This record gives sequence, C-alpha cells and structure tokens, in this order.
Amino acid sequence: MSFRISLLAAAAAVSIAPIASGQERTEFEQQAREIYRNVVEVRSARGHENVPKIVDYVVGELKAAGFSDEDIEVTDYDNDGEATQGLVVWYRSPDPQDKPIALLAHMDVVDALAEDWVREPYKLIEEEGYFFGRGTADNKYGVTSLVATFIRLKEEGFEPTRDLVMVLSGDEETGMVSTRAQANWVAEEVDPAFVLNADAGGLGLDDNGEPLDYGIQGAEKTYATFELTVTNPGGHSSAPRADNAIYELADALKKIEAYKFPVRYNDLTLASIEAAGRKRLDRLGNAQRAFAADPTDEDAIEVLRANPATVGQIGTTCIATMLRAGHAENALPQSATATVNCRIFPGVGIEATEATLKDVVGNEDVQFELISDLVESPESGMREDVLAAVETALEARGVTDVDIIPHMSAGGTDGMHYRNLGYDTYGVGGAAAKQNDTFAHGLNERLLVSSFYDGLDHFYIILKELAGPEEG
Repeated sequence: MSFRISLLAAAAAVSIAPIASGQERTEFEQQAREIYRNVVEVRSARGHENVPKIVDYVVGELKAAGFSDEDIEVTDYDNDGEATQGLVVWYRSPDPQDKPIALLAHMDVVDALAEDWVREPYKLIEEEGYFFGRGTADNKYGVTSLVATFIRLKEEGFEPTRDLVMVLSGDEETGMVSTRAQANWVAEEVDPAFVLNADAGGLGLDDNGEPLDYGIQGAEKTYATFELTVTNPGGHSSAPRADNAIYELADALKKIEAYKFPVRYNDLTLASIEAAGRKRLDRLGNAQRAFAADPTDEDAIEVLRANPATVGQIGTTCIATMLRAGHAENALPQSATATVNCRIFPGVGIEATEATLKDVVGNEDVQFELISDLVESPESGMREDVLAAVETALEARGVTDVDIIPHMSAGGTDGMHYRNLGYDTYGVGGAAAKQNDTFAHGLNERLLVSSFYDGLDHFYIILKELAGPEEG
C-alpha cells in the first residue's frame, strides 16, 4: 500500500538546491550546526571508546537548556570488552493525556581511516554544497536533530500532552548491547504508544534535487553474521599438500557468491518498489513496475538483482565481508576464516538461512559459527497520526504532492529491538538525499547542506503535531 499526501497547498514540489555560501542563519540553525560539528568530530567508532565524550557534551547542552538531573539518565555498557554508554532524556508532560513517544538515534559510527578519505573524516567540512565527515548521515544528523529539537522546545516553554523520551544508543553499529538494554528498559519503564527512529526513513531526491517521495521505514531485514572456518594440519610451504585451508574456503565463498536466494516480497515491499518505479522511466524503473505487477517476472528480477539499491528489497542476501588466514608466509595455512554477513528477509529466519548456506557450500569441513546475536522483527502497521504528522512536516518545508511510502530497510537499526518487543516503530528521519549519495559506512560520507537545514524543523513539527495541545 502507499499513502498519498493531499496537502492544502497545490504548488508543485520545490527543488531543494544547495545553500548559498555565506547565507545568514537563524540562532537555532547556528546552534544546531554547532551541535552537529561537535558530535561529528568525535571518533565514536569501535576501538576508540569515545561515545562517552558525545554523552558528556550532549548532557551539558541539555542541562544548559533547562533539563534537570532527574530528566537525564546515563548508563554504562560493556560491548565485548569495550566500554560504551547510552543516554536517555525525558521531556516530561505536566499533565500526560496519552502514552509517551520514544525517539531513537545512535551516537556510534563505523570507523573511517584518514588515509582512505579525500578529506579528514572526523572533521565537519562544508564544500560543494555538502557536509562531509563520518556520521554526517549515519547517524550524527539524527542525534543532532533530536537533541536540537528537545533544546528548542524546552527553551520555548513547550508543554507536551504526553511524555517524550529520547533514547540515544552507543553501539548500534556493532553489538547493540546498549540498544537491547535500552529497549528492555523502555518497555518496562516507559511503555510508549509507539517509537520514532531518526536513523531511518527520509526524503528521496532525483539527480536534480527534486523531491521524489518520502520513505517511512516500517520493517527491516534481520542482520546475521556467520564465520566460516576451514582448518588444516598445515606444514612447510616448500611441500604443498593436496588440501589447503585457503583454497577450500575460497571454493565455499565462490559457491555462496553464485547462489541467489529465492525471491521474497510482501505488501510493504511491493508498494515501495512500485512507487519507486513510477518515478523512473529508465530500465530500472520499468523493472520495478513490472516486478510490483508480477513478482515472478524473471526479466524484472534480473534487473533488480543487478542493482545494489534494489537487490536487498527482493530477498535475502549474504555476502563475504572479511577474511583472515595463515600465520606465516612460508607455512601452509592451518586455518582460514571468512566473515559472511546476511540480511535476511522477514519471515525467513536465521536458522533456515544458515541451513541454506551449508547446503550451498556442500562441504562438512567448512565450520559455521553465528557470531551475531540479533533478533527478527515484525512489520509495523502504519498509524494515521504519524503519517499525518510527517505530511505536515513535509508541507512546512515546501515539499508537496509526493508519496509517503512505507518501506523495508535492507540494513538493520535499533528499531528492530523495539518492534520485537511489540512496539510499532517508524523510521521518520528528516534528511533528504539523492539515491546512493550519502556513502554511509563508506568513503567520503556526506549530507547535502540544504538537507541539513531544511530538515531541522522536521522533528520539531512532528512532535508538536503528536504531542502538542489542540489549538482553539
């Protein structure tokens, strides 16, 4: 299904152009940019234990805005020997009329190496109409949006009709230890009506910066990582054996590379694929429309599988991501291990996926070990009040006559744990981006400067719609 926005203004969708250099900014915009700079410039990746630096900084900003010690809870966590923290901030209603809303973002990032980047990764750099830096998109913008919105509302004296609870996790990109603990805490202590996630969803733009549609995340694939290991007695490299751990492992990986998991779909994915296809007149758009009409269309499937942006929408994927083998250049390898990361379509299951991989490899000498410990989560049904609030926020930034499309994320977020506990969770991020233009997790991650500023009102408006007193 898809939801059409019928806005009061009948204007056509406006172009979101890069911000002109030196444009004067409001006090709030400058404050938000400073928060953004401070959190982006902390190397909060695994191995550096810097998440507490972000927590300390954010807590200081919140207290300066009027949040009390009783409103703020900092919790320490151990993620496989590495210290991290989580932060919960309670914006209390003087007279709650409804159950609370929980809001999510994560403070950690995938690490970035300066020698690989064109620009310094842990410095916020504004060039060519973009903000560059690790986390500019994933998910320091989400952190900035929520923190800046809480500060703005507090300084305005806003009194919500329900409690608002901001939950910032510290290891979403790795073990999700903080995420799990926070989700359980939220279920026990908050019991929200629903959850809004700043780490998913957003406004899609075409290559010219014109709005295409707004994606609201209502489901996500299950994240599972396996280690495949082959062992061998080894020996001296001058006396090669007929069997070799590296070669055996390579054979297994080539079989996984060649295997295509069965095509999968549900109402949510068909709706999002069909809506995306309506916006394109090229070969990919034709394939998307054809698949939505007939998910058995082999030609359409071939096109969708060949495109990195769509392959994850039509089934489970498993891909080799890391290798380690051998112990010396002049010795036969005694072991070889590969990391294979799977994004599993809802309803398939981790056990079934592992069984499939073992059948594909067909070699009992290849040992499998599941090294992730994540959950499978259901879809969230769309709430009309959330959809209406998003519609209002889009209208305020001049984006009209676009589809709000529920979709499934191929990646994983904190939201899976809240869905698994029974809470409808919606990815409703405020950023706007062209397809494949953010480079999250990759080199030279970036966010449009215009998107940064245009999206700052996003959660401000959504929260006023969902937790503001009725006018009149």
